[in-house]
Amino acid sequence: MSFTVEITVQREFRTASSPEDVFRLLADVPRSASYFPQVLQLVDLGDNAYRWEMEKIGVGDYTLQQTIYASRYTSDPATLSVSWTPVEGVGNALVEGHWTLASTGGGTAVALYSKGLLTVELPGFLQFLLSPLVTMEFEGLIDRYIRNLSAALGPE
Repeated sequence: MSFTVEITVQREFRTASSPEDVFRLLADVPRSASYFPQVLQLVDLGDNAYRWEMEKIGVGDYTLQQTIYASRYTSDPATLSVSWTPVEGVGNALVEGHWTLASTGGGTAVALYSKGLLTVELPGFLQFLLSPLVTMEFEGLIDRYIRNLSAALGPE
């Protein structure tokens, strides 16, 4: 028995880096992923698709979940946008989203939108207790990722 947790995250930050420099970092998936915490392995599947294998989430000696998913990435230098769509049938999650960049005159405003559907392989009666924990863990990883990117790009 399992249940699905839907997680939607929107975050923004500003950097002194130019939109072109930010785009180059975010469009380079392996480089961008190097700033994401708890990535066990990023596997290039070809055709701009990558499988993300995250470290296991656990409490004490119990493993609650290891998230594995794949997304296909599209980057457009003309609009300075990067988006990703789920690759069906890989792992236990479907993740989609996009980055949007806007010039601020002295730097760049960076906005992230990400939506994930995560299948948790535990009994459904635990959904009420575990869904908020899974959401909190994912949001915490995104927040650390944003902090890492912001530090790498330089604050505005």
